[in-house]
Amino acid sequence: MTVSDEQRRRRRLSRRAPDGAVVAALAYTGLCSAFMFTLVVPLQANLPLLLDAPREDTAWVVTSTLLVSAVATPISGRLGDMYGKKRVVLALIAALVVGSVVAALSSGLLGVVTGRALQGAAMGVIPLGIAIMRDVLRPERLGSAVALMSATMGVGGAAGMPLAAFVAQNADWHALFWMSAGLGVLGIAAVGLIVPSDTLRTPGRLDVLGAFGLAAGLTGIMLFISRGADWGWSSPAALASVAGGVLILLLWSFYQLRVTDPLVDLRIAARPAVLFTNLAAIGMGFAMFASNVTFPQLLELPEGTGVGFGLTMIQAALCIMPAGLIMMLLAPLSGWLERVFGPRLLFTVGTVSVVVAYVFVLLWSSEVWHIVAANATIGVGIAFSFAAMPMIIMRAVPANRTGVSNGLNALFRSIGSSSASAVMGGVLAAMSRTVDGVPHPTAEAFTVCFWIAISAAVAATVLSIAIPRGPSPEERSAVR
Repeated sequence: MTVSDEQRRRRRLSRRAPDGAVVAALAYTGLCSAFMFTLVVPLQANLPLLLDAPREDTAWVVTSTLLVSAVATPISGRLGDMYGKKRVVLALIAALVVGSVVAALSSGLLGVVTGRALQGAAMGVIPLGIAIMRDVLRPERLGSAVALMSATMGVGGAAGMPLAAFVAQNADWHALFWMSAGLGVLGIAAVGLIVPSDTLRTPGRLDVLGAFGLAAGLTGIMLFISRGADWGWSSPAALASVAGGVLILLLWSFYQLRVTDPLVDLRIAARPAVLFTNLAAIGMGFAMFASNVTFPQLLELPEGTGVGFGLTMIQAALCIMPAGLIMMLLAPLSGWLERVFGPRLLFTVGTVSVVVAYVFVLLWSSEVWHIVAANATIGVGIAFSFAAMPMIIMRAVPANRTGVSNGLNALFRSIGSSSASAVMGGVLAAMSRTVDGVPHPTAEAFTVCFWIAISAAVAATVLSIAIPRGPSPEERSAVR
C-alpha cells in the first residue's frame, strides 16, 4: 500500500460513523430479519380461520419464509461480494418492508404468503453484516461485533416473541405486519446513514445458472423438511421433493466445480475448518430451534394434561425471552474469549453447554424455573457457538469470499432450524393423547424430543473438536 493509499484510508476512517454506531445499525437489521421467523408464531393456530383456508395451505405462511431465506442467503452473499455488501443489505431490508406492506394489506392466503416470502429474503443481512464488519472494523473490535451480529439470529426470535404475542392478542393481526414494516424502514435509515460503503469487491459475473440450480435443489430439500410431516414422510410428494432436491444439488456441485466464476467455491467450502463448521451449524441450528418448539408448548399446555404449566402465550414468551437477552449480553464476553482462547474452543464450550441444558431438562422439568434455567443455558451455548462459527470461517476463507461463505454457514443453520421445526412438530403430534376432546403431546413425546436435541448437540460437539486448530499454510496465504 502506498503512502497516498494509506492516507486516503485514514481519511475515510476518520469521516465515517464510530465503530459502535456501525455495529449497532447492522445488529439492528439482524434482529429485524430474525424476528420474521417468530412474527406469525402467535397466529399459527388461528391462521385457517383468519385466512379462510385449510391448515395445510396456511402452513405456507411459515414455509414460504423458510424457503426464500434458505435460497436467498448464499445468493445475496455472493451478490454482496460482487456489487457491494451495504447495497445488497439495503435491498434485502427493502424486500422485508415491501413484503410486510403486501401482507398487511392482504386478507387472503396468496397475499400473506407472498409477503412472508419477501420477508424471508431479509435473513441474508446477518452474514452480509458480518462480512461488512470484517471489511470496516478495527481488529480489536471485530470479535465482539461479529459475536453480537451472529447472535441476532437467536436473539431476534426469542426477544421478539413476547412482542409479537402482545400485538396479536391486543390488536388486529394485520398490525403485526405494519409493525415489521416500520422496523424495516428504521433499518434502511440506520444502514443508509451510518454504515460506510464497502470498497472490497470481487469482480466477475453472477453465476445465474448456479443460482437457479441452488434455488431448485434447496427448494426440494426444504419442502421435504418443512412439509414432510403434513404430506407423510414416505408419501410420493415428500420422496419426490427430497430425491429431486438431492439430485439437483449433486448436478449443481458438479457444475460449480467446473465453471470459471462459481456462485459458491466448493473447494473453499470443502476445507476442513469450513466444512466441519458448517456441518456443526446444522446441529446447533437444530438444537436452538428445538427449544423454541418444545419449551413454549410445554409451558402453555393446560395443567390438566399432567404435562404442562398452563401459562398464557405472553407468559410463555416471557419465559423464553431471557435466552435471547443472554445471547446479546454475552456478545462482548464471547469476543474476548475468542481472542484469548480461540474460536474452536469457544465453539466446543458452546455445544457442550447445549448438551448440558437438555440433559438438565430431561432430569428436572417439574417447575417453570427448570424450563427457564435450561433455556437460559441453551442461550449461553448458542451465544458462544454462533460467535465462534463466523470467526472460524473468516480465518479460513479469502477476504473477498466472506459474504458468500458466511451466507453458506447461515444456510446450514437454517436447515438445522427448519429440520427441528418439522421433527419436533412431528414427534409431538404423533405422540399425543386426547384430553377433553383436544389432542395434547404426552410427557414421553417431550422426552423423545429432548433426546433428539441432545443427539444433534453431541454431533455438533464432535464436529467442533474435529475442526483444525489453525488454518493450513494454503488457507493462511489465501485469507490475506
